[in-house]
Order: sequence, then C-alpha cells, then structure tokens
Amino acid sequence: MARVAFIGLGNMGGGMAANLAQKGHDVRAFDLNAEALDKAEAAGCLPAASAAEAVDGAEAIVTMLPAGSHVESVYADAVFGRAPGGAILIDCSTIDVATARRVAEAATAQGLAAVDAPVSGGIAAANAGTLTFMVGGQQEAFERAQPFLADMGKAVIHAGASGAGQAAKMANNMLLGATMIATCEAFRLAERLGLDAQTFYDISSVSSGQSWSMTSYCPVPGVGPETPADRDYQGGFAAALMLKDLRLAMQAAKDAGAVTPLGRHATELYEAFVAEGQGTTDFSGIIRTL
Repeated sequence: MARVAFIGLGNMGGGMAANLAQKGHDVRAFDLNAEALDKAEAAGCLPAASAAEAVDGAEAIVTMLPAGSHVESVYADAVFGRAPGGAILIDCSTIDVATARRVAEAATAQGLAAVDAPVSGGIAAANAGTLTFMVGGQQEAFERAQPFLADMGKAVIHAGASGAGQAAKMANNMLLGATMIATCEAFRLAERLGLDAQTFYDISSVSSGQSWSMTSYCPVPGVGPETPADRDYQGGFAAALMLKDLRLAMQAAKDAGAVTPLGRHATELYEAFVAEGQGTTDFSGIIRTL
C-alpha cells in the first residue's frame, strides 16, 4: 500500500479518500473545512495541517477541487518543489481542457507524471467506491494512476492524451443534462395526456426512449429505483454543478468550433433553474419547472 495525499474533501472527495483508506493506503488528507477533515479522520485518514504537509512523502497526490484555478494554485503552492520525484499526480476535479493540459505540462517540467481523471457517478458512487474515471495522460502515467483509481471506482478508462479525460467528462455531462431535460419533458407530456407515470416508465424503460435518466435516475418520485426524486430532490448531483459542467462544455464547443444547439438550450434552462435559487437541488429537480 502507498502513502497518498488527498486534497479536497467535499461531497465527492470525502468518500473517495475514505475508500483509499479502507483499501489500506496511508491517506494524508487536507481540506480548508474543519468538519470535512474530522469526517476524513473518522474514515481512517490522517488529517494534515496544510496541502503542503499532506504532499510530503506522498507516492500519489489526488486533488478534487472546485475549479481549474484551484488546481493550478495547489500545484504551484503545495505540490511543485515538494512532491517526491516518483509521485503520480491525479487530478479528479472537473475543469476546462486547457487548464488540464497546462497543469500536466507544468508537472512534466517538474519531472512529475500527471493525469486528469474526472469522475462520473455522483456522491453515492463516491461513497460506495463505484465511480467511473475517464483519464487523460500518457500511457505510463495512466498505468501508474490506475491502481489508485481502481480503489475508488468500478471503471477506469484511458481516454487519451492530457485533457482527454476532461473532454470526455464535458461531452458526457452535456449529454446527461440534455437527456434529463428530455426525460422530464416526456413525463410531463405523458401526464398531460392522462398516462400514469409508472405505466409510462414501464413502457419507455424497455422501448427506444430508454436512457440512464429514465431507468437509473428517474426524475419522478416513486417510479423506478430510488433516486433523489424520492428525497425531495436532495442529495445526488446539484443543479449548480450540472450548470458548471454545461458551461465548461459550451466553452469547449466554442473553442473547438463545434455546434451544440441542444447543449446550449440545456445550459440556458439550468441557468434559469439555478437563478431561481435551486442550485443545491438535484439536477433532476428541473422537472418542477417544466
């Protein structure tokens, strides 16, 4: 087992760090939030007084931070010049492709290997250790990161060169945002036409309209497997985070010259939803506005 620095213990990072500790790794954890540090300690991690302290002697350094600026800051202030030469840097944050590539280049200049490894699966999967990781970076770096990621997830997929993990995450979540809205619209249409929600689910879940938003994350309470809809749309994947990912996807589309009208419309609808004060509501809660 290895010494692992884990920086960023929010809703996702806390469960991920706990899983590494449960797999026997010596996890040195840091977060600015004292309560998050207490939870990490209770889960078997050793709290660090700073990110730099967590990094000292670490064989792997995992970051799960809100934005690219935070990743760059932590790397510049706490990782570069302090991490051992053989350390692998694993950034699981969801950030823009350009920043992911920039920090990977900076790591290479420091003699360190780095990958971008954003996740799919949400809080429940982070806690259960069943996340999917989409990984960008050189093959050797991927192979070094893979065992640590496997201890936190069910699937670890090499997407390509640096930044490819973030590209996959943005495209995936743009698809998720659009299909969730379409699923919500379909349930509302069925309701207006007098069709029972459970009956519509029973039909659509085995028909051509089937999607993950329908069968695994149904936005209607009491229909399908348990989802945040059954908890008044609390927990799960916050609408504000969906909006963040959609905005990243739209910026990436603009930079690449890609035409994404459905992605743009999904972004506009989530912007309105979050502006109504629903940022902490699960993203499937947008059904309330349709």
